[in-house]
Amino acid sequence: MNHARHFLVNISSRFLQMGLAAGAVLGLLNCGGGGGYTSAPPPPPAITDVYIAGYENNVAGKSVAKVWKNGVATALTDGTQYATALCVAVSGSDVYAGGQEYNGTTYVAKFWKNGTATSLTNGTKDACVYSMAIAGSDVYAAGYEVNATGKTVAKVWKNGNATLLSDGTQDSNVYSMTVSGSDVYGAGYEYTGPSTFRAKTWKNGVATFLTDGTRNSNVNSMVVSGSDVYFGGYEFTLSGLLPVAKIWKNGTATTLTDGTQGANIRSLTVSGSDVYAAGGESNGTNFVAKVWKNGVPTSLTDGTKPASTEAVSISGSDVYVSGYEYTGPSTYQAKTWKNGVTTSLTDGTRNSQGHAILVNVH
Repeated sequence: MNHARHFLVNISSRFLQMGLAAGAVLGLLNCGGGGGYTSAPPPPPAITDVYIAGYENNVAGKSVAKVWKNGVATALTDGTQYATALCVAVSGSDVYAGGQEYNGTTYVAKFWKNGTATSLTNGTKDACVYSMAIAGSDVYAAGYEVNATGKTVAKVWKNGNATLLSDGTQDSNVYSMTVSGSDVYGAGYEYTGPSTFRAKTWKNGVATFLTDGTRNSNVNSMVVSGSDVYFGGYEFTLSGLLPVAKIWKNGTATTLTDGTQGANIRSLTVSGSDVYAAGGESNGTNFVAKVWKNGVPTSLTDGTKPASTEAVSISGSDVYVSGYEYTGPSTYQAKTWKNGVTTSLTDGTRNSQGHAILVNVH
């Protein structure tokens, strides 16, 4: 298993959404004249900011971790070593991104707050942050770190302090996490034997498998909506040849694809009663970037070139998606889609990918 995987397409995704409620403002009584009401000034218009975390290669071929805000890129690393940002979270005016950076020997799990880096591991073993959540003054990050025996160990860091979610006897990882009230959730996988892995979730450190283990499976994204908990990922067919895109709601699975082609869910979000999933499905030649709304797919690319969506975020009636599409030999271009309309984040001359997306309305 490749423990570095700084180009690993996952993620997760992608969980903090902020809404804006505008109430009516009662006019002030005019006591000086006719006893009428004077209208209060209208509230300022809402501002919508779209954040994407990912990377773009520099001229030396090194991946530079980046965050794009409304299409404008900010580099998080100096490009002397490989790095990528895999998740993004916003709290007030603070912007967090999580991922990893190479130190010349191993990959260090890191997060950046307003561009300033914090290392969560000491760099002696490979590690990575795939997901982040901010709850009040607490900063949570989730991912893995390799142990002394070479196994990836699923971990959650709270304010820099690590909690192990597995015992390290088998490879495991957390690709997605969220905090709801006092509960901390994580989702990913754990190996249960040679070449056998199962979709696994954790609530406050207590583990639950989503599948029976007869077929390989994995969770890439999770979301908590009220009392409902959703997970998105894949489970292989009985033949073990192709992954089938799936959503689990409170442990009950819904299959989004028929298994005749490989498919995967990278990201989930819930808006009211609507469940959105982003990922891709093969057309027999290439992976097609797709979004499912309540199980109904919409293709975002035409399938002539490999592509995938990595994350989805909802604001009102608008659906925002981040991902990438192939542009040439060994080169992918970071892209976003708003209601199906494509915007390129880079010029496509160097490899780039958009992983997480967050829409912040304030």
